[in-house]
Amino acid sequence: MPRIVLVGAGSVEFTRNLLGDFFSFPELRDAEIVLHDIDDDRLATAVRMARWTAGALDATPTITASLNRREALAGADFVINVIQVGGSRATSIDFELPARHGLHYAINDTINVGGVFRGLRSIPVVLAIASDMADVCPGALFLNYANPLAILVKAVEQGVGLPTVGLCHSVYWTVHTLAGYLGIPVTEVDAISAGVNHLAWILQLEHRGKDLYPALRSFVESGGVPQDDLVRAEIFRRFGLYPTESSEHHSEYNPWFIPKGKVDEFHIPVGEYLARVAHNQAEFEETKRLLDAGAPFEIEQSGEYAPVIVHAMTTGGPARIVANVMNGSGGGPLIANLALDACVEVPAMVDRLGVHPMGTAPLPPQCAAYTHPAVDCQLLIVAAALERSRDLVYHAVLTDPQVQAKLSLDEAWQLTDELISAEAEWLPAWLGGAAPDWRA
Repeated sequence: MPRIVLVGAGSVEFTRNLLGDFFSFPELRDAEIVLHDIDDDRLATAVRMARWTAGALDATPTITASLNRREALAGADFVINVIQVGGSRATSIDFELPARHGLHYAINDTINVGGVFRGLRSIPVVLAIASDMADVCPGALFLNYANPLAILVKAVEQGVGLPTVGLCHSVYWTVHTLAGYLGIPVTEVDAISAGVNHLAWILQLEHRGKDLYPALRSFVESGGVPQDDLVRAEIFRRFGLYPTESSEHHSEYNPWFIPKGKVDEFHIPVGEYLARVAHNQAEFEETKRLLDAGAPFEIEQSGEYAPVIVHAMTTGGPARIVANVMNGSGGGPLIANLALDACVEVPAMVDRLGVHPMGTAPLPPQCAAYTHPAVDCQLLIVAAALERSRDLVYHAVLTDPQVQAKLSLDEAWQLTDELISAEAEWLPAWLGGAAPDWRA
């Protein structure tokens, strides 16, 4: 049976639902599950939750845990990364300090200022994980959920050379949403998407061979789109394809909504991610209380691809997923009009031999142009981390469309310096921080 390691397992709710998906496959019910976290309280709670989940689903896995990363990784077949370096304190800084400069975000974890600094905090840790894997489980597949997802996949591929697949549920849930808009069972909808993580596009949307885009356009023009999806619907109206990530994200990926005072008109939940962080903290405490009381939990289907990959590679599959991989994978490019050295999000097939990404048609030129800044941010922040270049950090911040809309160059430099100082405990020494670098 496969040895599956969850790094950052203290994210207990995600661990519960992810293991629920694993144990839904009969062939994985006796898998070896190894939980790792750096917080002993969270790790102990994750172990209790994992055992409860197994019992609730009549699974008989071997469940172990370790605060020692190399010990946990040794002999792994699959390593699933869900860490968040700096946790809620760093996330609060990502929002609060830019707000003093007039910058406001909904999620701020991918290509904006928050994505840059989340990347700077996370890259050394993720590269250290990958370096350990190269030593103690060189044949394992690294599955990364942590954000900024594309930046971390690129950093591992470029810095360590370890094959890595980034996983995100945005395409999965977008297809579910669009099927719901059109009143069609999602199991009867076929879709092909391409782009980069959190900024990809539905290239094809069909029902039994019939193009669904005309019906989707009619639905959007009729005003049927709910308030929480208005930004994305507006992007669709203007660009011709439906984007795969939420309206919250798209409201901050361009200068057309938040800086233009469109928050109320498009129902943009500024600061929403901070509310999620607070909810997750409360959920953790509630989880401990319910475990102590012996109360049951709801196990939801997460829609995540890691269990699908493990099952397909263990049994021979096959399965189809959406994967974040380097554009040059297999000789590429997988998407002809995006940079060859970018991490892109494309369809992929999985079987016993691994994950096989599939090339797609080029993005329409207007969609490619909208996507390019996200690629630029990837290239700059990974180069900054690997070359230890503070100058490239400033340049990465300048790719943020909110920064471009609101700040002068002097102000952008000042904001960057303030964030480096405020987040020093999680940043490596080459940026004046206190955290170890992966090569130290």
